[in-house]
Amino acid sequence: MAESKGLAAENPLHWTALTELRPDAAGESAAWLRLTVATTLPQTCQRCLEPVDVAVQLEREFRFVESEAVAEAQDDDCEEDLLVTSREFDLAALIEDEVLLALPLVPRHDTCPVNVKMVAVDEDFDAPVEKPNPFAVLAQLKAKD
Repeated sequence: MAESKGLAAENPLHWTALTELRPDAAGESAAWLRLTVATTLPQTCQRCLEPVDVAVQLEREFRFVESEAVAEAQDDDCEEDLLVTSREFDLAALIEDEVLLALPLVPRHDTCPVNVKMVAVDEDFDAPVEKPNPFAVLAQLKAKD
């Protein structure tokens, strides 16, 4: 994965993918996929900018449907995620997508290993700044009349 900058090649990725037939909401038999994944990916802490290992553990269930049209029609009315049945189904791509979605938006340490400067002080920040009056030119023109 590009997000780990290739540093996770030696980290194990444990996954299982189990399928089963279960009745759907209409009582019809439907194929389901239960996916579990556990791994650790190196990220960059957004607080201290040092490497941080992010544990990813997920368990997801998907129900297979016969077409994109069926998935689109049922998507709003069901709680489970839907996958379209296909001979070209790519389990590796699904696992990668789910791991990426499970990553935190802002990876960070619980406690950073380095001292992080949390306050920046600028001596001149609160100093008054003289701004010219934008209407001063108009006042000068009026005085000439």
